[in-house]
Amino acid sequence: MTRTHLVVLPGGGYAEHAAHEAEPVVAWLGGIGVRASVFRYPLHARHPRPLTALRAEIRRLRAAGAQRVGLIGFSAGGHLAGLAALAPGAAAEETVDFAVLGYAITSMETETYRPARLILLGEDASAELRRSTSLDALVTPDAPPFFLWHTAEDPYVPADHTYRLASALAAGQVPHTVHVFAHGPHSLGLARNAGEAAIWTTLAEAWIHEQA
Repeated sequence: MTRTHLVVLPGGGYAEHAAHEAEPVVAWLGGIGVRASVFRYPLHARHPRPLTALRAEIRRLRAAGAQRVGLIGFSAGGHLAGLAALAPGAAAEETVDFAVLGYAITSMETETYRPARLILLGEDASAELRRSTSLDALVTPDAPPFFLWHTAEDPYVPADHTYRLASALAAGQVPHTVHVFAHGPHSLGLARNAGEAAIWTTLAEAWIHEQA
């Protein structure tokens, strides 16, 4: 195995941690030769508590010998992964080398998946706060590479979230890969037996090894 470590961030709307997006993902990554662990970030917590906790975990992993740290997040976990990869203020030992986002919430400016926004930002979040926690607003040319995947049928977090981030990455000339599959619900996890979307893990495996 390489000295790369992937942190798995399960979804759950910032209200829970979806079990099928946690240890099963670590097991898949281990099977392709990548060290990984689940990080259960604070729930029902206001920004920036989850981000601060994740940055502390990245520091811990680097202190333990990880040379490269990647993040793989789903839904709300994908939003947190994107914040850690893009938000300003990270110390050198808190930086993210690459990120994999599955059906991620990327924008806090839309009204889709409002419950997660209310937990993270509160009912009266200012326009400035909503903008500063929207991933598309945080992209700079120095951003790390991203692998994004979604399904066009997702009823909870529309694929527009992925398109918004992908457009910003393209504008910033940041390396990225995007796959939007025609069919499939939200919260697919590894998407085994889920039709075409099941190939996301094969596509991501090759991409992850390129980054590692």
